[in-house]
Amino acid sequence: MSTATATVPATAGPAQVPEDQVIVLFGATGDLARRKLLPGIFHLFEAGLMPERFSLIGAARSALAEEEFVALVRDAVCGSGRRPSPGESLDRFVSNLRFAPIGDGFANLGEAVAQAKDGLAEDAQLLHYLSLPPSAYAGVVEGLGQRGLGEGARVIMEKPFGRDLASARELDALIHSVFDEEQIFRIDHYIGREAVQNLLALRFANGMFEPVWNRNHIDHVQIDIPETLGIEMRAGFYEETGAFRDMIVTHLFQVLSFVAMEPPTSLSAKSLMAERGKVFDSMVPLQPGDVVRGQYAGYRDEEGVAPDSETETFVALRAFVDNWRWEGIPFFLRSGKRLAESHHLLTIAFSEPPRRMFPIDCSQVAEKFGHDHLTFELGDPGSITASFLAKVPGPKMQLGQAHMRFDYADSFGGPAQALDAYERLIHDVMVGDRTLFTTSEAVERLWEIADPVVREPPPLEIYEPGSWGPEATDALLAPHSWHAPKDHP
Repeated sequence: MSTATATVPATAGPAQVPEDQVIVLFGATGDLARRKLLPGIFHLFEAGLMPERFSLIGAARSALAEEEFVALVRDAVCGSGRRPSPGESLDRFVSNLRFAPIGDGFANLGEAVAQAKDGLAEDAQLLHYLSLPPSAYAGVVEGLGQRGLGEGARVIMEKPFGRDLASARELDALIHSVFDEEQIFRIDHYIGREAVQNLLALRFANGMFEPVWNRNHIDHVQIDIPETLGIEMRAGFYEETGAFRDMIVTHLFQVLSFVAMEPPTSLSAKSLMAERGKVFDSMVPLQPGDVVRGQYAGYRDEEGVAPDSETETFVALRAFVDNWRWEGIPFFLRSGKRLAESHHLLTIAFSEPPRRMFPIDCSQVAEKFGHDHLTFELGDPGSITASFLAKVPGPKMQLGQAHMRFDYADSFGGPAQALDAYERLIHDVMVGDRTLFTTSEAVERLWEIADPVVREPPPLEIYEPGSWGPEATDALLAPHSWHAPKDHP
């Protein structure tokens, strides 16, 4: 295997440091806060990307004492695996913590915000992070509005953004009753990944790729997010959501927009959001016949799952972008629980040459390996692999598969340089950068695309844990095949 290296340009400037902030983290005692948000905000602090002066207020229905919240944060940071013993820097970080129970209303929170602002600049920014299930949004948003805590504030919303078109519109009306659209940041951590953003650089900064990034040279596209894990004690959430709403509508459609978008006029938030919106406008609404739904055997025995549950734990589908660049090119999307491997893959499969010049036995090699392709591993830290056919050394014209690979972990100073997806997106919100966030119009359009399947979902098929899902998935993709990670050693 060949490898690729990279260097950091000497002109790379420092990241923007946010102005003074009061951050209110709703759901501060929940799973997402413990695993990602609290360790992530601390890492921003260590990286010098938090404001010089800030206050982080944990808000939850639990009546924790402030010292109990501090202990929770210490445990979350020390257990995150980012650093074995943060030490003195963690001591400085927790000195900025407060806690406000909201089980009996928002009076405590209003007082905590006022006290926090007293020690900051007059124009300190207020940021609310709603790390909550959608069912809790109404009470929190109304409470913020009644206390005047939405005025001039920014708000981060966690997915899913509704369950269907009607509920998405209802949620949109609710959040807009307190916040203007410019104040709302709908977060999708997949878009915060370095490897996803690198699609922009690969396509638009390199003359070798953009000319062939269209229907004339690309045969099909695959976006594949298999997981070996099950629902991991999240039955309540998963029974309400399922793989289609949780992964396809929220995450994979967003990745598709980066793959399919036209060149923006600039890298400004307005230009990028406009081009991604055009992709969504061009997508053909899904039909039940283009979707395979599956459920792993044993799911209905999980604690909290209904014995007759029709919730899918697997989904694969075929989508089309009906515009000049992508006319007739299928985009295959797949995600599921309890599958054979865990990966975050984007594969661009290129078309075969119009005339094959090699002997028939060599063309059989091409059929065995499939199309030449680019594969993006979108997980952290990420990689890009170019796979193609090359001549095997020797007297005969015999073809074999070759690879060139670029790894983020081995380039640009390694992983220490990188931010976690949540960290990057939280920093973007603090500085007011909307580039990687989604508009209300885009959310509504995505539910319009998904609506036929939401209303008439295809039959559920049972698959064995550790497999690659229902057999019908292969028929959906035929005559193509899924590019599994083992195909790219």
